[in-house]
Order: sequence, then C-alpha cells, then structure tokens
Amino acid sequence: MKLLNTINYPADLRKLKATQLPLLAKELREFIIDIVAVKEGHLGASLGVVELTLAIHYVFNTPSDRLIWDVGHQAYGHKIITGRSEIFETNRQLGGISGFPSRSESEYDPFGTGHSSTSISAILGIALASKLKGQENKQHIAVIGDASIASGMAFEGLNHAGVTDTNVLIILNDNAIGIDPSVGALKKYLTNVKKGTAKDENIFECLNFDYTGPIDGHDINILIKELERLKMVKGPKLLHVITTKGKGLKKAEENQVTYHAPGKFNNQTGDLIATQTSDQPPKYQDVFGKTLVELALKNDKIIGITPAMPTGSSLKFMMEQIPERAFDVGIAEQHAVTMAAGMAAEGLIPFCAIYSTFLQRAYDQVIHDVALQKLPVAFFLDRAGIVGQDGATHHGVYDLTYLRCIPNLIIFSPMNEEELRNIMYTVQKGLQGPIAIRYPRGRATTTNWKQSFQKMKIGIGEELLKGNKIAILSIGHIGNTISSLIKELNRPGEIGHYNMRFVKPLDEGLLRLVFNTYEQIITIEDGCKIGGFGSAILEFANSINSPVPISIFGIDDVFLEHGATEELHKLAHIDAFSVKKHVLKLLEI
Repeated sequence: MKLLNTINYPADLRKLKATQLPLLAKELREFIIDIVAVKEGHLGASLGVVELTLAIHYVFNTPSDRLIWDVGHQAYGHKIITGRSEIFETNRQLGGISGFPSRSESEYDPFGTGHSSTSISAILGIALASKLKGQENKQHIAVIGDASIASGMAFEGLNHAGVTDTNVLIILNDNAIGIDPSVGALKKYLTNVKKGTAKDENIFECLNFDYTGPIDGHDINILIKELERLKMVKGPKLLHVITTKGKGLKKAEENQVTYHAPGKFNNQTGDLIATQTSDQPPKYQDVFGKTLVELALKNDKIIGITPAMPTGSSLKFMMEQIPERAFDVGIAEQHAVTMAAGMAAEGLIPFCAIYSTFLQRAYDQVIHDVALQKLPVAFFLDRAGIVGQDGATHHGVYDLTYLRCIPNLIIFSPMNEEELRNIMYTVQKGLQGPIAIRYPRGRATTTNWKQSFQKMKIGIGEELLKGNKIAILSIGHIGNTISSLIKELNRPGEIGHYNMRFVKPLDEGLLRLVFNTYEQIITIEDGCKIGGFGSAILEFANSINSPVPISIFGIDDVFLEHGATEELHKLAHIDAFSVKKHVLKLLEI
C-alpha cells in the first residue's frame, strides 16, 4: 500500500517517521503528475515544492497554525494532503475544487490567493489578529516565490512586518522563475546570495527579519530541522529555500516556461500531447505580438511593456527581435502603467500588454498618471471576459465597467483579428489620449489574418446585417456567436446585427438609426452587466428618451467560478442558446 493512501490530513502525516518522508514525496510527485497529465493545470510550481509542502505540514500544527501559498500555482501538494486527494481530479473543473487556495473550500486555506504578492500582507494581518486575541504561540507562514516577492505589494508587507513582533515566517521559494524567468535587480541579488557573492549586508536582515538560507528546498531533513528551529524563534523570520521548478519530471525541469501549465502530456515521458492542428486560427495574443513587431520595425517610437507576462501576452516576439524597446518589468502593474505614462510624456508610443484582471491592480495609475494627463498609452487587455479554468480570480469581466467611468479613455473591443490589427495600426499613427483594447483568451476567426492595415475611425461601429424588428448590438469577439446564431435562425429581414466596436465613445449616429428602426434591442457582452456595455446603451436610450425595450445579456452580479469557457458562458446565459431562446420569444410577441 502506498504511503500517500494513508495520508488524508496533516495529522496523519505527523504520525510518520521523518525517514519515510522522502518516499512520500516521491509518491506525491507522481500523484500530481498523473492527474495533471490528464486533467491539465499548473504543474511545474507544485512539483518544485513537494518536499517543502510536506516539511511545513510535518512541523507546524496546521490548520491552527496558518499557512498561505502565494498565488496558489504551488499549492497542489498542499491540497492533496489536506483532505482533497480523492477529489483532486476535479481540480479546475466546473463544480470541482479550485486551482487556487479558497477559504470556502477548506479550513487549511485561511486566505484565498489567485493574484500574486498578496501573501505577506495577508499573513501579517492574520498574525496581528492572533496577537490581539492573545494567541501568542500561534505560527503564521507564507510561501512566496522569488518573482512574486519582487512586487511592490510584497515589499509593502515586508516593510511593515519588519517592525512588528509577530510570529511570521516568510518562506522565499527561490527557483528563479515565475511563469516566465524572473527579472530585475532583486533577481540578480538573490542569484548573488546563492553564489555567495552578495554584498555583506543582507536586504532581509536590513528589514529586521531573522534571515536563514539559502538552503536546499529538496532536502526534507534539512527543511524539517530548520523549520523546527524557526518555530522557536520569536518575531519576523525569512527562510530562503532553493528549489527547481518542475522537479521530478525531466521535461518540466528542462522547459520550465512550457511546463508551468502544459496542457495534456504523457505522465511517463512528459511529452506534450498535441491537441491543436496547424490550420487553426492564431490566438489573439499572437496576433497582438506579431503585429506589434510588424509595426515596431517601421515605427521606432513604439515601445512594448508587460508586467511579467511576455509569453502569455506574446510580447516575447518583440523581446526576441527588438529587445531594446521591449520591457518585462516583473510583477509590477502599477510601475508598468506609470512607466508607460512617462514614456508617452516624452513622445514615445507605449503598447502596454496586461491581462484584464491584473490591470485592476493599477487602477489608480490608469486614472491619475495616464487618463488625467491625456497621455496616449495603449493598454492591450488580454484574457478579457471569461477565461475558463482559472476561475473567479482571473476572469476579465470587470474591465468595461471599471474603465468606462474614466474620462479621456477610449475603450475598444475587436470582433476579429483584422480589427485588432487595424486598431494597433491606428494607435501608432497617433491618438490624443489613452485607449484600452480588450480581447479574449482564445483563438481569432481565420487563418488568413495578415492582411493590409486600414486606419480605423474612433467611435464608429458597423452594421453587419440590417433588419426591422430586433437589433442585436454586440461588443468584441462574442459578436461572432451572434453572426452564427442569426444564420441559424433564418429569419431574413427581421434581425439586425451591429458590431459596435467602441464602448467609449459610442457611435451615437449609428445608435440613433438603430433606435429609430427597430422594435426591440438586445445587447450582449462578455463582461458584467452592471456599468458595462449594456448599461452604456441604456444610458444613451435614456438621453434620447427612447421607448424601445432593451434586453441586456451579460454576467450577473456574481463571481463566476471555474470551468470550461463554454460551460461558463452557458451558466452565465451569454451563450448562443440563451440568446436564441430570447430572440424567438420576442419574435412571437
């Protein structure tokens, strides 16, 4: 019988002899590989912390002692030994467990972590609460990666924690990589620490942390010994451990970027299982990345910026071909936005590629540093809308709402790859202020996408199909669903379709035509209803005192969980079936 089968909770783990733990680590690694190979998910980070996971739960009295995993990419082993091994195969599936730590899922997850660099502030807050409640002996542990600790918020937490006397242990999991390789001066410093060539003063000791390390994060005996010692040390502590991302799967160790989240693969060899054919349309991110290079080669004012997402956003293409004008600033969205503003102030044209859900962390900078000063920064919001298995922390469904209220900001969403390329061409020709361009995670519409550029008129939509009863107004890629739906309904002359393109400014001339022509109007968006595209149409209707009824299809006032994108569209009632049902009902009235 496998040791892992006897471990349901950490209490079972603590009954083992320390000499049994290396075998348990081997079994846990194999368990993660076997399931992720079939069910997909984040692989490399969790493989890298198997020994650390076991050592923490072996030494500390979780869940009474609090443990937070920064981001959660590294928490699979933690989930498996905290009562979720039998349901781990449901990870990231609709109705299954989350791919990230979640308070609602387990008492062993005292704080939800989907975005990076939050763990230090959160664990300090929990530790201060314990102190106020008189729980002086309770331990508080946060595991954070070397890429995440470079973020501004992490340093804010370190700065405060260093002047407290709380029992906080920060474990720095140093593997020199996040999703992409770590960047910046702190990475260089940590490399020097590992090589023994750092300056005499230790940055963490200067911040008043009891620093230990670096130590081998795969030697479970050393880990246990050091954690046992640190458990007896009062005040803020930092343990620096060195790990290998993808440890235990040769392919994952050799190609850490690909095997961060590799999709399906052979659990024995690590070989990826092909699920795509070469004749598929490109991903929107690749249309952006390759078009950016195409434009930048002709316009030396174009700058590419991304906060730690060169592969995910496809800025990697520019970084490879024009490295002097492409910047990965690390996990630092606030810095990325304001740095872009500074460049724009000097006459450059910054193309700032940030996931929709991550731009939320730079909201003040978008308002204060960019829009208020009318600086022509172009924000390219990848992963807009529902993103699938990453779930509530990663769905980019709020951008239309949180951006629409900002003065001076243009908001555009392409229906296809041609419109994305054309707006990029338009941006580099010169705008008088900032623009946000949102597009989904997923593929564009055609393989024949490298067409000649056309300059777009700002604030102008498009009539795709004329009708006389129901007008469907769509924004972005979801409009392709509507085009297919109208063909399926086969009600010629009754249903019109309008690709609005811009949420701000709205094409008021086109909207007046629509409101004067149709009996019913439907809006559809891959975003939240409150304050979004549909709300903008309602506000316009109110401004012209239009009596035409408007139906809004968007995401209700709820946090959508994880699941396949198609499943979540259906759950949110923004799928073709839901719209078709409503259209048929209106046609019967």
